[in-house]
Amino acid sequence: MKSFTPSEISPRELHKILLSGVAPRPIALVGTADPRGNVNLSPYSFFNAFSSNPPVVAFGPAHRATDGTAKDTYTNLMATGECTISAVTHSMVEQSNLSSCMYPPDVDEFAKAGFTKRPSQDVKPPSVMESPFAMECRLVQMINLAPEIKTSGNMAICRVVRLHVSGSIFNGDVIDPHKIDLVGRMGLSWYVRASGKAVFELPQPHVNGIGIDGLPDHIRKSPILTGNNLAKLAGVERKPARNHDFIKFDASMQAEDFSLELNSGNPYGALYALLTGTPPPPEKLQEKLHKVAQVFLAQDKIEEAWQTLMLPL
Repeated sequence: MKSFTPSEISPRELHKILLSGVAPRPIALVGTADPRGNVNLSPYSFFNAFSSNPPVVAFGPAHRATDGTAKDTYTNLMATGECTISAVTHSMVEQSNLSSCMYPPDVDEFAKAGFTKRPSQDVKPPSVMESPFAMECRLVQMINLAPEIKTSGNMAICRVVRLHVSGSIFNGDVIDPHKIDLVGRMGLSWYVRASGKAVFELPQPHVNGIGIDGLPDHIRKSPILTGNNLAKLAGVERKPARNHDFIKFDASMQAEDFSLELNSGNPYGALYALLTGTPPPPEKLQEKLHKVAQVFLAQDKIEEAWQTLMLPL
């Protein structure tokens, strides 16, 4: 594994490495206005939510890396203490990218990027009408992360005073990730689309699991089962007791080839072919049982996976 000390590599190289590893990051499309009413719009991927009570978000309006001068977002926010943050969806990512151009302060990036201004109710800067999720915010604190560095980053901590959320992205009373269709920032020029097969559900534990250190050695040290597999098995509150009826197959069961059944996602058929055919040597039998358990785990059949792993060799 490569090891880096930040002070020993260039800021440019560190930037590329850090942003490729700390990813994906949500994108804040930040709207501000100067005291004269000129509006600015710019995307920031150093952004996240840090509290819901009270609702607090933060983003990083860094100084320009070229000369250390403040960007318009920073200048406007420090002058007025107000901003809006609009979420970036896949349908508007190209426009959002265009708004990152270094236009002069009196140029309207909303117009340059082809966005419609959504009037705000509690702050002066508008948000982006094309975004299905937008927040009106007031600055709580601006933190200079390294005053001794001219081109240092800053952290703008903002309190959300109003949210605008499109009804079209809800599924019941929750926002549907497939409907909001957000994009996230990766390293270099890479983005990720957070919908479809890219998103998945993983409920938080409801019990204190036995832990991976509580698994039997032949499971914990398996060359087949992955860390994610082991974590699923270790999430049970107690090790299950062996169910001797588990391998009492239905009389209609038909399966001849272990690998064929396994590859087709039929772990019961694979077990039947394995246990009714010529038995392999114990070490091979264990390996195949672990492969069957792995398919059960992929189908979230935790009890069946445990029963498979407890079969005698």
